Amino acid sequence: MQTGGFKELSEQVFSKDLCSTCGACVGICPYFKVHTGKVIPVFNCDLEKGRCYAQCPKTGIDFEKLSQNYFSQPYQENVLGTYIKIVTSKAGKNVNGGLFQNGGTVSALISFALENGTIEGAVLTDVEGLIPVPKIVENAGDVLKCASTKYAAAHTTSVVNEAAMQGRQNLGVVGTACQLTGVAQIRANPLEKTDFTDPVSFTIGLFCTWALDTRKILEYLSGKLDPATITGMDVPPPPAEVFVVKTNNGQTELPLSEVRTLIPNGCSVCPDLTAEWADLSVGAFEGKSEWNTLIIRTDKGEELVNQAVEAGFLILDEFPAESLEHLTLGAGNKKKRALKIMNQEVT
Repeated sequence: MQTGGFKELSEQVFSKDLCSTCGACVGICPYFKVHTGKVIPVFNCDLEKGRCYAQCPKTGIDFEKLSQNYFSQPYQENVLGTYIKIVTSKAGKNVNGGLFQNGGTVSALISFALENGTIEGAVLTDVEGLIPVPKIVENAGDVLKCASTKYAAAHTTSVVNEAAMQGRQNLGVVGTACQLTGVAQIRANPLEKTDFTDPVSFTIGLFCTWALDTRKILEYLSGKLDPATITGMDVPPPPAEVFVVKTNNGQTELPLSEVRTLIPNGCSVCPDLTAEWADLSVGAFEGKSEWNTLIIRTDKGEELVNQAVEAGFLILDEFPAESLEHLTLGAGNKKKRALKIMNQEVT
């Protein structure tokens, strides 16, 4: 594992505009703050080895070490990461309705885990206006308030840092690939702190192609509609090529080509489409908007899914071979694009 501190993190990530605002460096010291969806280094620090550097998903990941720590096995050269099986899923009859982006699988699993005591709280991402706000929720009702996709980058991992500092345990965490890579790094206790407490019980990863720079999307949308009326956003599958903004007055379709210019540079070097460092990974199911794709990666994740199905919180179905081909192609292409850009950065 590479080691470094504030100086190295600033040189390798912030000066190259590669921060994805995951929050892995926030909440462990006073030197990093978040303002309007952006992580900002506010003071210099002379530590030669810092958790800010060790936990950042952009400073270089020791995949072998992380896989041994997370999955207790060697790292698998599979574009979808380590997994047991892939199914389709949606919320069951015992889940109260919510503003689900697709099948409501994540809300169903977290609600079930809270109700049956599997976890004491869940790290989720809510919004204030259009600004993502991570929080710990402790009841199923608040889970549903956080449902739906947030397309702006969020510092969700910072809440895991804060929970660890407070000695909290038994939390479920929902996050995107970069966020959960940071969480996996935190849980590995990279600097071998003797007072470290792992606050996490299990994680659910969200498929992610890219996020949007919060400040840029706020400015962009403010010139086209009233941000206060926005109730949700969506990106329909190809060949639509539009970004759908849902408001109290209906919905507006904006050119996806314009919206893509608002993607942070850090997303371009992320190789992970399906959130590999998770117990379960969830994404849209192509062709059926009321269902999700569910990747079961660990025994703990499979046990939670089976219990949720038995309790009427989740419904499963088979994942078609054709869909697996499409998912594998998409994940592979993201890795290739990221690797190409990383090689250009090095040269």
